[in-house]
Amino acid sequence: MLRLDHIVKTYTTGEFTQDALKDVSIAFRDNEFVAILGPSGSGKTTLLNLIGGLDRYTSGNLIIDGISTKQYRDRDWDAYRNRAIGFVFQSYNLIPHQSVLANVELALTLAGISRSERRERAKTVLDKVGLIDHIHKRPNQLSGGQMQRVAIARALINDPTILLADEPTGAIDSQTSVQIMDLLKEIARDRLVIMVTHNPVLAEEYATRIVTLHDGEITSDTHPYEVEELTAKPLTKQRVGMSFLTALSLSFTNLKSKLGRTILTAFAGSIGIIGIALILSLSSGAQDYIDRMQADTLSSYPISLAASGIDFEANQGEFPTRGDEPDQPVKTDRIYQAGDAATTLKHRTIHRFQNDLASFKQYLESPDASAITDLTTDIQYGYPLDMSVYTKDSAGDDVLLGETRESTGSPFDEMRLSSGMSPQTWTELIDNPTRLQEQYELLAGSWPTDHSEVMLVVSQDNTIRDITLYEIGLKDPSKLEELREQIDQDITIEAEEPQSFAYSEILGKQYRILQPFDYYIATEDGWSELRDESALSVDLDEAVLVEIVGIIRPVDDAAAAALNGTIAYPKALTDHLIDRLDDAPIVEAQRSKPSENVLTGLAYVDLTELTDDEVIETMSEAEQAQLSLLPDADRSAYLSRYRAERADTYDSVMERLGFVSAEEPSSISLYLSDFDSRQLVLDLIDQYNDEKTVQDRTEEVIGYTDVVGLMTTSITDIIDIISYLLIGFVSISLIVSSIMIGIITYISVLERTKEIGILRSIGASKGDISRVFNAETALIGLASGGLGIVISLLLTVPINRLIERLSGAQNIAFLPPGAAFLLVVISLGLTILAGLIPSRMAATKDPVIALRTE
Repeated sequence: MLRLDHIVKTYTTGEFTQDALKDVSIAFRDNEFVAILGPSGSGKTTLLNLIGGLDRYTSGNLIIDGISTKQYRDRDWDAYRNRAIGFVFQSYNLIPHQSVLANVELALTLAGISRSERRERAKTVLDKVGLIDHIHKRPNQLSGGQMQRVAIARALINDPTILLADEPTGAIDSQTSVQIMDLLKEIARDRLVIMVTHNPVLAEEYATRIVTLHDGEITSDTHPYEVEELTAKPLTKQRVGMSFLTALSLSFTNLKSKLGRTILTAFAGSIGIIGIALILSLSSGAQDYIDRMQADTLSSYPISLAASGIDFEANQGEFPTRGDEPDQPVKTDRIYQAGDAATTLKHRTIHRFQNDLASFKQYLESPDASAITDLTTDIQYGYPLDMSVYTKDSAGDDVLLGETRESTGSPFDEMRLSSGMSPQTWTELIDNPTRLQEQYELLAGSWPTDHSEVMLVVSQDNTIRDITLYEIGLKDPSKLEELREQIDQDITIEAEEPQSFAYSEILGKQYRILQPFDYYIATEDGWSELRDESALSVDLDEAVLVEIVGIIRPVDDAAAAALNGTIAYPKALTDHLIDRLDDAPIVEAQRSKPSENVLTGLAYVDLTELTDDEVIETMSEAEQAQLSLLPDADRSAYLSRYRAERADTYDSVMERLGFVSAEEPSSISLYLSDFDSRQLVLDLIDQYNDEKTVQDRTEEVIGYTDVVGLMTTSITDIIDIISYLLIGFVSISLIVSSIMIGIITYISVLERTKEIGILRSIGASKGDISRVFNAETALIGLASGGLGIVISLLLTVPINRLIERLSGAQNIAFLPPGAAFLLVVISLGLTILAGLIPSRMAATKDPVIALRTE
């Protein structure tokens, strides 16, 4: 039973107020055909909308089955429209992009009915109205009468207790009108039908009750219904709602109906995704290339431990700025301090470390270091051997080699020397024949078998640098000195023709090696240093003789090679030179008199114990002259520095003699088979350091700098920074496309305003409407993301070909699956975000106004 008690409906526009219904009270039977007559503006449609729950009364009460609707919330009205009300409109109000079957079953979808049951019930009701043969047609393929029958079928699908018809025959011809009225009369046998019409003839012929309205008031009622107070039926709150899949289906068919615009929108939204995907493809490919290069080449670079060095990692870091201090207000009339002096000085200070390599060598040779030695392919101990290398020039005279490289005067040499890099023409072979022969191929001769045999190392294209040819004596070193003099005098020099050498010219070439102690001979007055040519000719007969027995070069597929020099000698030569030092007479003499300088015959004097005047007496005339020019304030500092630097000690004399101990290497090189082993060894060294720290033996802690790791990390950081910057720029297009999608969604809301009204009239809630448009933006987002990924994958093909042509690197650009999935998710999220405001606007539209929109 439906009853209206003193219903008032007022519309307010600005300061203008109009009463559409004035104190209307009427009750309806459960099954009757009521026709509401009246002129335009009398309040007929307003009354119908109030009864149907599309509009809200200003005052009064609408009672449904004995229950007041004053406390109804939005979801209660939605359930009421879906389960109790069926609407038939004058203009049919069918959703144009849905089929006849889909239009009819939509109300059942909101009610949560299963798909199979929906289809069956929809077909039954369409058969009842005579449209079973048209269920797959679109509304625009039907006649006016057929569309109205579809509207009636949609109104009946939920078996409502009340059918509301607003001018159901207003848009069809008279013959079809009769058919529609017959159908409504048939329906009214078992339910309440309320029809608004302007046609009194139809009302008289078909209606069982005629109610006349004028200026918002009931002026007549042919069959009024008076009821006493009835016991209210318990209100069963049944939640209705559209599933997201249903919303997707509605949106998908709508997008399909505008396929061209949908494709263009998806492509526009995919541009940002394409840009980011290509950037990620290149950056991830570059990172993968670096990883592969690490695996292929870093095993060729040993872990080098030096006796002393600079801790680059300790010097890394960012200088603090005022921006690092949170919650600090900025005043434009003040100057602020950035950071603090202690932190700044800490970053400016060069952190050095000293390594006790003697202890570490002892550790490596013990069983405790098996975890490290098992991972290494070779352990090479370096010693600061001072070698003077002589060979025969073209005239057959002995010439000293090795001085020419630092005397060319080129800017590169100055840069190299200032940076501390020491050029190595002679280098020691790694003591691992298998590994060595994997990296190098023998071009001529044989591999060395003892300390007197060395190898010549050439590049992969069988070349040796021009300067190096002078340094190893293949070209006359005196000619290089002549060239330098001509350059100094700005004399034009014609470029010489490049030379080539037969293997036979190189094999068998001999060198003689002298060590610093070889320049000293015993005399009656002690030991004298010999540097004149006649004396050296005698000494060279006692020098260590070596000759080139083989020529090697890196194999074609070698990513890197272990040898940096041109003349490579075996470890046996290093051992032999150290043994010579041990057996040298002058070295033995100095050992036997540790408190006396054997070079001067004087006892070692600590200058720190002398007075300033006594120290000055030990200076040369030039040093005394320099001191005399200094102000008094600087004389003391100069003398202190002189004492520290000029005092001869036992160690300094032994160093002058070139002495090194086999137990005290100046460097240790650990060769690894792969990059994973490298990291494991570094971890084991850290573990060794931790143990020494716990034992309070910090002087034995080993400091190292993983230069290769720092370098590759820096490259990775640079790639990441560039990628982030590019992604930042490309992200702007994502924002623009998101705004565009938001605008397009808003346009879609405007285009589908009537559809919003239709959905609300059959019980769709505001949330359901939001879901429809959110589903539409989600579909566009998925399409944009998917299209962007597909286009990106297609573009990587020519990009990879271009990179391969330019650099030789293959398959650099590739998009990881995880990144592709993430980009699709980002596209989906951005489009949904962009559509939130339009979808909310759609949900808040007045269904009555929406139904009137064309």
